[in-house]
Amino acid sequence: MALRPLHDRVLVRRIDEDEKTAGGIIIPDTAKEKPMEGEVIAVGEGARDEDGDRIPMDVSQGDRILFGKWSGTEVTVDGEELVIMKESDILGIITGKAKAKKAA
Repeated sequence: MALRPLHDRVLVRRIDEDEKTAGGIIIPDTAKEKPMEGEVIAVGEGARDEDGDRIPMDVSQGDRILFGKWSGTEVTVDGEELVIMKESDILGIITGKAKAKKAA
């Protein structure tokens, strides 16, 4: 089954964070927060303005994004948990790799 978002909605797969802290402590599933980072799986065609013209989407399939903690609605597609949200719930697009912090 395939799911194509409508209008200005985006289908996102959450990207899990590491299961260990920097000190090597393993975090159990019950103590983990849901990640706020994800990969865009599919995007809608865009919303329409007052004149009926399409407003193009700023994100595209394959983008790595950052979104709000309580953004979107969780859906299950083919046994996989995904999140569908409006484009306005996306805080930013992640580009490149983040540098690891050095321990003091």
